[in-house]
Amino acid sequence: MPEEKRNSSLARINLLLLGFIALILALAALKLSASVLLPLIIAILLTFVLEPVVVLLEKIRIPRALGAIVVVVLIAAGVYMVGAILFGSLKTILTLYPKYELRFNHLYSLFANLFNLPYDEHISLFQNLWGQLGVRERVQALALTTSESFMGFATDTVMVVLFVVFLLLEIGHFRKRIELAFEGFMSTRIQRIVADVIKQVARYLSTKFFISLATGALVSMLLGWIGMDLPIIWGVISFILNFIPNIGSIAAGAGVTLFAVVQFWPQPGPILAAFATMLGVNMLLGNIVEPRVQGQNLGLSPFVILVMLSAWGWLWGFAGLVLAVPMTVIIKIVCENVPGLEAVSIMMGSYQEVKKKRGA
Repeated sequence: MPEEKRNSSLARINLLLLGFIALILALAALKLSASVLLPLIIAILLTFVLEPVVVLLEKIRIPRALGAIVVVVLIAAGVYMVGAILFGSLKTILTLYPKYELRFNHLYSLFANLFNLPYDEHISLFQNLWGQLGVRERVQALALTTSESFMGFATDTVMVVLFVVFLLLEIGHFRKRIELAFEGFMSTRIQRIVADVIKQVARYLSTKFFISLATGALVSMLLGWIGMDLPIIWGVISFILNFIPNIGSIAAGAGVTLFAVVQFWPQPGPILAAFATMLGVNMLLGNIVEPRVQGQNLGLSPFVILVMLSAWGWLWGFAGLVLAVPMTVIIKIVCENVPGLEAVSIMMGSYQEVKKKRGA
């Protein structure tokens, strides 16, 4: 008996070591293959959201192929309109540049005096920063990186569009393929996992999209009413950052408040109004409306969400931060339905979900 117990313990230790090695290899693979995997994963998640729309079009006798193309074209048109609005805002930025150079120059002089940094009041802000602080090389490197990122973004966007169209055409036959590839209980289990993933991810992303859209619209209107410059740009930034749980709304609020300080200082009223706008909109939509619309929560521990934001952000950058929650939901659902991994799912779950399962 002691020998059997020792062998059993050794087997468990070996299994844990193998699992740890497999995890490290998986993370390395995800990191190295980001340029290929990211467009595909984004396309798959978008397909989960758009599939119900294509099915609805099929019910009114629009062929699936035509419905898929129509849906993708409408989304592309929406993205183009947002891009056109942002491009139009560049004219406003160029118009406001002299005003903000003076404001930044004044604030930089205060900052330089406070920290004993080199400063020459007879030259511009950028001449101070470039010439005396020696950041020219960093700015040039940033410009090069931004240019490369834009080209990569354009290529990835084309790939995502193509993936989505073909996935929408294929997903209708996916259940039959599972039935042919697997038999009996295994086929039923895989179908249950896929159905649960599509339901949870589609609900989360759809809710997040409309809440983020409402957030961006309210922020843009209220900041414009306050008199803050560039309200449309701040609305778009709030829309995008709202997809990142907790951290995104804090970052958007901090950015708006700092910009309000630059624009309105030393008037405290508009600065406080901008801060209250960001706080109020995010509290109303993020803490009251979204939970009611979302209904049953995703069952994830807040600590797990924070850890996964860090992990996916490290793996895939900003895109990883946006995809962190849906990817974590998928991992949790898979663990729930795979024998031996149920404990992982429980550890990832929220305390309310654990209590509910125990009560059941």
